[in-house]
Amino acid sequence: MNLQSELHRASLFQNLELLANQVVEGFISGMHKSPFHGFSAEFAEHKIYNTGESTKHIDWKLFAKTDKLYTKKYEEETNLRCHMILDNSASMHYPSVDELNISNLNKIGFGALSIAALMNVLKRQRDAVGLSIFSDNYDYYAPEKGSERHHQMLLAKLAEYCQTNQPTSKTHTYTYLHLIAEKMKRRSLIFLFTDMFQTETDDEKLFEALRHLKYNKHEVVLFHLLDRETEFSFEFENVPKRFIDVETGEQIDLYSDSVKEDYQRQLKAYLSSLQLKCAQYKIKYVEVDVKADFSRVLNTYLVERRNFL
Repeated sequence: MNLQSELHRASLFQNLELLANQVVEGFISGMHKSPFHGFSAEFAEHKIYNTGESTKHIDWKLFAKTDKLYTKKYEEETNLRCHMILDNSASMHYPSVDELNISNLNKIGFGALSIAALMNVLKRQRDAVGLSIFSDNYDYYAPEKGSERHHQMLLAKLAEYCQTNQPTSKTHTYTYLHLIAEKMKRRSLIFLFTDMFQTETDDEKLFEALRHLKYNKHEVVLFHLLDRETEFSFEFENVPKRFIDVETGEQIDLYSDSVKEDYQRQLKAYLSSLQLKCAQYKIKYVEVDVKADFSRVLNTYLVERRNFL
């Protein structure tokens, strides 16, 4: 690997960590109008600092806002274990973007930044996080840990995979979900980020794999990532266009309006079936528009964490 690509990777890694922090801080600010309220996933509450106490837990950001000293009163250690699963198949790299930017994300970028933001929150709570990434291979696996070195390693891997376009290939979703499930030995909260577009179309096998993830009393949240404007609403200029299946490479030339109605009908039926199956197997299903903000992901985390503990 040459120096230029190494510098690009380092820059992207640093940018991902910075963006994740911005996402979380923005979410906290929007969630609490008053700076005196604590973030529930970080600490229980603030209390006034008394002279002579340790300065270890002083909230210096709050001091900058209020010119008063407060300390963070932490909840007892919860030992929450979270495992993040990121679909890195070719369709997740839609739409094509030149640079990771919070206002210009494709599905893989949104998924990676969502995971980085959740890792940011988990780090504040001193919880353990693990990561799996799959495409046409089981690309990466790291078990749940809570160290700073582990955190930085996962951020580097997320940056690495979201910048590399996947070649057209088959997606063995349920094959790799089974492999991931086999590695999950201790009860965990599992977040799966995927667009649910795969070349393997056996729905029963797919949901059998999702059910396998729930083994050992794991809780599973499926974040279904879509570019809603194009992939759901099918909003394209009605001129001749070439549509390419990024998973198989198949192409078709047509006017978008000639298939829009039928496309939307079939997609809605698929989404409805997906939601019903998730409800049947007690998997939390959350549809997420990658052009929206991250509040849906973070709010879901807070609710699921509360229910899990």
